[in-house]
Amino acid sequence: MEEGINMENEGINDFNKLRNRLTVKEINSLSPLQLAYIGDAVYELLIRTYLVKKGLAVRKLHKKAIEYVKAEAQSDFIHALEHKLTEEEKSFVKRGRNAKNNSVPKNAKLMDYKYATGFETLIGYLFLTGKDERIFQLFEMIIEIKLENYN
Repeated sequence: MEEGINMENEGINDFNKLRNRLTVKEINSLSPLQLAYIGDAVYELLIRTYLVKKGLAVRKLHKKAIEYVKAEAQSDFIHALEHKLTEEEKSFVKRGRNAKNNSVPKNAKLMDYKYATGFETLIGYLFLTGKDERIFQLFEMIIEIKLENYN
Protein backbone atom coordinates (compact mmCIF):
# COMPACT_ATOMS: atom_id res chain seq x y z
CA MET A 1 0.00 0.00 0.00
CA GLU A 2 1.23 3.50 -0.81
CA GLU A 3 2.47 5.53 2.12
CA GLY A 4 -0.03 8.07 3.41
CA ILE A 5 -3.23 6.27 2.39
CA ASN A 6 -4.18 5.10 5.88
CA MET A 7 -6.93 7.51 6.90
CA GLU A 8 -8.71 5.23 9.36
CA ASN A 9 -10.07 6.96 12.45
CA GLU A 10 -8.97 10.44 11.35
CA GLY A 11 -11.96 12.67 11.92
CA ILE A 12 -14.38 9.75 12.26
CA ASN A 13 -15.61 10.84 15.68
CA ASP A 14 -16.69 14.18 14.25
CA PHE A 15 -18.52 12.44 11.41
CA ASN A 16 -20.27 10.22 13.94
CA LYS A 17 -21.82 13.30 15.53
CA LEU A 18 -23.37 14.24 12.19
CA ARG A 19 -24.41 10.73 11.29
CA ASN A 20 -26.15 10.09 14.60
CA ARG A 21 -28.80 12.62 13.72
CA LEU A 22 -30.45 10.13 11.35
CA THR A 23 -32.14 6.94 12.50
CA VAL A 24 -31.77 3.66 10.63
CA LYS A 25 -35.38 4.03 9.54
CA GLU A 26 -34.67 7.52 8.17
CA ILE A 27 -31.55 6.31 6.36
CA ASN A 28 -33.45 3.43 4.76
CA SER A 29 -36.19 5.79 3.62
CA LEU A 30 -33.78 8.11 1.76
CA SER A 31 -33.92 8.02 -2.01
CA PRO A 32 -30.90 6.74 -3.92
CA LEU A 33 -30.23 10.28 -5.13
CA GLN A 34 -30.21 11.58 -1.54
CA LEU A 35 -27.72 8.85 -0.61
CA ALA A 36 -25.65 9.76 -3.69
CA TYR A 37 -25.68 13.41 -2.61
CA ILE A 38 -24.08 12.40 0.71
CA GLY A 39 -21.79 9.89 -0.99
CA ASP A 40 -20.51 12.51 -3.41
CA ALA A 41 -19.43 14.73 -0.52
CA VAL A 42 -17.83 11.90 1.45
CA TYR A 43 -15.92 10.59 -1.58
CA GLU A 44 -14.78 14.08 -2.58
CA LEU A 45 -13.47 14.65 0.95
CA LEU A 46 -11.57 11.33 0.85
CA ILE A 47 -10.01 12.21 -2.50
CA ARG A 48 -9.08 15.73 -1.43
CA THR A 49 -7.53 14.50 1.81
CA TYR A 50 -5.60 11.81 -0.04
CA LEU A 51 -4.25 14.30 -2.57
CA VAL A 52 -3.32 16.90 0.03
CA LYS A 53 -1.42 14.21 1.95
CA LYS A 54 0.52 13.45 -1.23
CA GLY A 55 1.89 16.98 -1.07
CA LEU A 56 0.62 18.17 -4.42
CA ALA A 57 0.81 21.84 -5.24
CA VAL A 58 -2.49 23.65 -4.85
CA ARG A 59 -2.68 24.38 -8.58
CA LYS A 60 -2.55 20.62 -9.28
CA LEU A 61 -5.05 19.48 -6.64
CA HIS A 62 -8.23 20.19 -8.59
CA LYS A 63 -6.92 18.71 -11.83
CA LYS A 64 -5.79 15.54 -10.07
CA ALA A 65 -9.05 15.26 -8.09
CA ILE A 66 -11.06 15.29 -11.31
CA GLU A 67 -9.25 12.12 -12.37
CA TYR A 68 -10.90 10.35 -9.42
CA VAL A 69 -14.30 12.02 -9.20
CA LYS A 70 -15.44 12.36 -12.82
CA ALA A 71 -18.29 10.06 -13.80
CA GLU A 72 -16.13 7.95 -16.12
CA ALA A 73 -13.60 7.23 -13.36
CA GLN A 74 -16.26 6.39 -10.78
CA SER A 75 -17.96 4.10 -13.30
CA ASP A 76 -14.64 2.36 -13.99
CA PHE A 77 -13.97 1.99 -10.26
CA ILE A 78 -17.37 0.48 -9.47
CA HIS A 79 -17.03 -2.00 -12.33
CA ALA A 80 -13.57 -3.01 -11.08
CA LEU A 81 -14.86 -3.40 -7.51
CA GLU A 82 -18.08 -5.23 -8.39
CA HIS A 83 -16.74 -8.71 -7.61
CA LYS A 84 -15.61 -7.50 -4.17
CA LEU A 85 -18.97 -6.05 -3.13
CA THR A 86 -21.48 -7.81 -0.92
CA GLU A 87 -24.97 -8.48 -2.24
CA GLU A 88 -26.28 -5.64 -0.07
CA GLU A 89 -23.68 -3.26 -1.50
CA LYS A 90 -24.51 -4.35 -5.05
CA SER A 91 -28.18 -3.63 -4.36
CA PHE A 92 -27.35 -0.03 -3.40
CA VAL A 93 -25.23 0.42 -6.51
CA LYS A 94 -28.13 -0.90 -8.57
CA ARG A 95 -30.64 1.39 -6.82
CA GLY A 96 -28.44 4.39 -7.52
CA ARG A 97 -27.74 3.36 -11.10
CA ASN A 98 -31.46 2.94 -11.81
CA ALA A 99 -32.57 6.14 -10.07
CA LYS A 100 -34.38 8.58 -12.31
CA ASN A 101 -32.21 11.64 -12.75
CA ASN A 102 -33.23 14.36 -15.17
CA SER A 103 -29.76 15.74 -15.74
CA VAL A 104 -26.44 14.41 -16.98
CA PRO A 105 -23.29 16.55 -17.00
CA LYS A 106 -22.31 17.60 -20.51
CA ASN A 107 -18.93 15.88 -20.27
CA ALA A 108 -20.30 12.50 -19.15
CA LYS A 109 -21.77 9.54 -20.99
CA LEU A 110 -25.20 8.50 -19.71
CA MET A 111 -24.11 5.00 -18.58
CA ASP A 112 -20.99 6.32 -16.87
CA TYR A 113 -23.14 8.85 -15.03
CA LYS A 114 -25.61 6.16 -13.95
CA TYR A 115 -22.87 3.92 -12.58
CA ALA A 116 -21.19 6.90 -10.90
CA THR A 117 -24.52 7.65 -9.21
CA GLY A 118 -24.64 4.03 -8.08
CA PHE A 119 -21.13 4.33 -6.68
CA GLU A 120 -22.01 7.51 -4.79
CA THR A 121 -25.23 5.93 -3.50
CA LEU A 122 -23.19 3.10 -2.03
CA ILE A 123 -20.70 5.47 -0.39
CA GLY A 124 -23.55 7.55 1.06
CA TYR A 125 -25.26 4.49 2.47
CA LEU A 126 -22.04 3.14 3.97
CA PHE A 127 -21.26 6.50 5.53
CA LEU A 128 -24.70 7.06 7.04
CA THR A 129 -24.84 3.53 8.45
CA GLY A 130 -21.43 3.92 10.11
CA LYS A 131 -19.55 1.45 7.91
CA ASP A 132 -16.42 3.61 7.80
CA GLU A 133 -14.02 0.67 7.74
CA ARG A 134 -15.71 -0.59 4.57
CA ILE A 135 -15.49 2.86 2.97
CA PHE A 136 -11.75 2.90 3.69
CA GLN A 137 -11.33 -0.64 2.33
CA LEU A 138 -13.05 0.35 -0.92
CA PHE A 139 -11.10 3.59 -1.06
CA GLU A 140 -7.79 1.77 -0.72
CA MET A 141 -8.85 -0.58 -3.54
CA ILE A 142 -9.72 2.46 -5.68
CA ILE A 143 -6.30 3.98 -5.08
CA GLU A 144 -4.66 0.69 -6.06
CA ILE A 145 -6.80 0.47 -9.22
CA LYS A 146 -5.93 4.06 -10.11
CA LEU A 147 -2.23 3.52 -9.55
CA GLU A 148 -2.22 0.29 -11.60
CA ASN A 149 -4.35 1.43 -14.52
CA TYR A 150 -4.44 5.17 -14.88
CA ASN A 151 -1.01 6.59 -14.13
